[in-house]
Amino acid sequence: PSPGGDDLPYVFSGTLVVRGRGLARVLATGARSEFGKIGTALAHIDTEPPRLQRQTRQIVRLFATLGTATALAATLLYGSLRGSWTEAFLAGIALGMSMLPEEFPVVLAVFMAMGAWRISRARVLTRRAAAIETLGSATVLCTDKTGTLTENRMRVVALRRPDGEAWTREDEASILPEPFRALAECARLASADDPFDPMELAFHELERRCPEPVTADLTPIGEYGLRPELLAVTRVWRSARGETLVAAKGAPEAIATLCRMDEAARAALLAQVEAMAEEGLRVLALARAQGSAGPLPENPRAFAFSFVGLAGLADPLRPGVPEAVAQCRSAGVRVVMITGDYPTTARAIARAAGIAADEVMTGEEL
Repeated sequence: PSPGGDDLPYVFSGTLVVRGRGLARVLATGARSEFGKIGTALAHIDTEPPRLQRQTRQIVRLFATLGTATALAATLLYGSLRGSWTEAFLAGIALGMSMLPEEFPVVLAVFMAMGAWRISRARVLTRRAAAIETLGSATVLCTDKTGTLTENRMRVVALRRPDGEAWTREDEASILPEPFRALAECARLASADDPFDPMELAFHELERRCPEPVTADLTPIGEYGLRPELLAVTRVWRSARGETLVAAKGAPEAIATLCRMDEAARAALLAQVEAMAEEGLRVLALARAQGSAGPLPENPRAFAFSFVGLAGLADPLRPGVPEAVAQCRSAGVRVVMITGDYPTTARAIARAAGIAADEVMTGEEL
């Protein structure tokens, strides 16, 4: 059977696994995969002619129609008035040929060549003129944030304990103070062992600031992935002494739910998150719990979590982004940033990039 569908044990190349784990056997690679077939189809797609060429073709048709009509009228008048239809036919052909715009294709070719030359001076290689024309008529540019405007290199630059005490990264070699090592340990225990996500890589780097590895005598025994109704990742570990440790990291609202915070505590937490987000930081909350020796529950809400603190991660802007945004604005192009970050964080990054951040629209509002 062909891949696809909820009832078939197949996945496409490029599939994003958002929950759980699995083992897959590769059946096709490259152009033979379903993903590769899409690329092959796109390589053979018919290119659209440039808009200038289409408009020129319309003008040529218009002039050709007028010239043909004028030539026919001249032929009929000449023949009926002078009686020589041969001379009338030749006069009509001469008049029609004189009215045909033969120069338009030449002018079009010269203009396209001059445009490609001018674009090449800006170090842009033009393959299709239609793409340049489309770019020239653009009025709004929508861009992703992470990895596009920013470098996608996360670093934990701030930690905040429940009592409000804060730590800020000052250099790359300092050891993490003792009061904040519990946050680093919790963040590491809630992260994958072999990470590829930039945020989890940042938490692994934070662990190296502790004197001893956090997972020295721990073995992972379970994991609860992200869910639409609970945006948090929970991992369960067991120590050599038989103790069960549970660590969770995720959106502050989700961690507040896991910790069963009341309205006052939740409001205080969100106020701290807002203060960190105004500095352009992506903020994650951390929580931990003590598990039992029995089987794991089906839902992480069954654990009695306690709030550990907040971690603020920074993703620096790429060099040249403010200048590029300024060039777009000077060309009359409005730049819109699209991101899944916290609104306050997104607003701070947008302001640093030179993007108008007066209005922020969330996904629910959209």
